[in-house]
Amino acid sequence: MSPESDIYLVGLMGSGKTTIGRQVAKRLGRDCVDSDHEIVTRTGVNIPTIFEIEGETGFRLREARILAEIIQRDHPPIVLATGGGMVLTEENRRLLRANGWVVYLDVPPRFLWTRTRHDRNRPLLRVENPLACLEALYAARDPLYRESAHFVIQGGETPSHVLTQALLKEFSQQCQPSM
Repeated sequence: MSPESDIYLVGLMGSGKTTIGRQVAKRLGRDCVDSDHEIVTRTGVNIPTIFEIEGETGFRLREARILAEIIQRDHPPIVLATGGGMVLTEENRRLLRANGWVVYLDVPPRFLWTRTRHDRNRPLLRVENPLACLEALYAARDPLYRESAHFVIQGGETPSHVLTQALLKEFSQQCQPSM
């Protein structure tokens, strides 16, 4: 891995991908791209509307196209905050792992629920028991995030600036030439 590698953040909704992505990008002098924001900008509607019209399948197709476009762009190194479901397809996991340094922000569901419980922009959590939904999503996706990741960082109670510092330290160490 080189210091010019893109950094891709993966994890469940509410794990801090956008917050930490912005902090990392600022420290490295890079742009932070949020794949969900890119989809909203291109469609002109919010994610719940896309889910209502196209369903989760339609949204996941849009997500895969955005990832492929971002990876194929000729751009200076970026930090990419991916959508929580980006890792659901094998092709997306392959693209992420092969084209950048992937960091999994591993946050337990109870913390995710606390962070997302008032957010109406999370269509998967528009259910009777959002905590149970997050626990099920975590159980299903955790192995996929781990499969994709070069580095796993445990979040939850740790402030974002501390996680950012740990991530940057690991990135710097990974970029050192091996002896």
